[in-house]
Amino acid sequence: MKKYFGFILLSSLLLGSCNSYNEALKTTDYDYKYEVAKECYAAGRFTQAYQLLEEVVVPFKGSDRAEEALYMIGMCHYNLRDYETSSLFLDRYVKTYPKGDYTEIARFYSARGNFLQSPDPRLDQSPTYSAINKLQEFLDFYPYSTRREDVNDMIFQLQDRLVQKEYDAAELYYNLGSYTGNCMRGGSNYEACIITAENALRSYPYTNLREDLSMMVLRARYELATQSVEDKADERYRQTIDEYYGFKNEFPDSKYMKEANNIFKRANARVKKSETES
Repeated sequence: MKKYFGFILLSSLLLGSCNSYNEALKTTDYDYKYEVAKECYAAGRFTQAYQLLEEVVVPFKGSDRAEEALYMIGMCHYNLRDYETSSLFLDRYVKTYPKGDYTEIARFYSARGNFLQSPDPRLDQSPTYSAINKLQEFLDFYPYSTRREDVNDMIFQLQDRLVQKEYDAAELYYNLGSYTGNCMRGGSNYEACIITAENALRSYPYTNLREDLSMMVLRARYELATQSVEDKADERYRQTIDEYYGFKNEFPDSKYMKEANNIFKRANARVKKSETES
């Protein structure tokens, strides 16, 4: 019986809200439209809310209501997961009301919308760079914001995505190995692997993939040495040994240490043999 009455009450409320929305759509009373829009927004009916709010923004121009309406439109689209449209309205809000009541939070959700649109690492990462710039811009405006930890966390996540793309590229070069079909202008896939991985390490020194990238460089240096002509082999084996010591110092307990030690032993044996023969 209680469930029955609860259902009746909920149905009545929904019917009442639908009637209010339909009346607000038809009326030319913008104050009424605005109040119903706010009720819809508070109830999570964001599609109905923004449809009404879009009708009052221009008539209320220059008033506090216009400011709030523009902000709520942006947040309606955000909550509907239309992040591109949301950012357009929130950015418009910031531009129109640079010192408005909702400017900080509008910047935050505009940037967060960009963060949520960042694509898979296998795809073009232009949106990721744009999102990082927007998040960093938020920190520039609000360095002491209570949201700064969330913003920094999003930046780190996006950077990890960029590093993953670089790691995947370096791994591809490594796996191509001695294949020369993509090296028509000279060079080596192992050299390309080293350059790609080292650039990622320089650009993102605190990445979670630092150990993996460093090991990739060590592997590639050794393989490059094994395939080098005599004039270059000794120098590249020594570079491999130097790379090993750097890796060992930074990651003494690495999960790759057994493999790294084996590479060192082979490279060191090759250098000693060369020194004996010379």
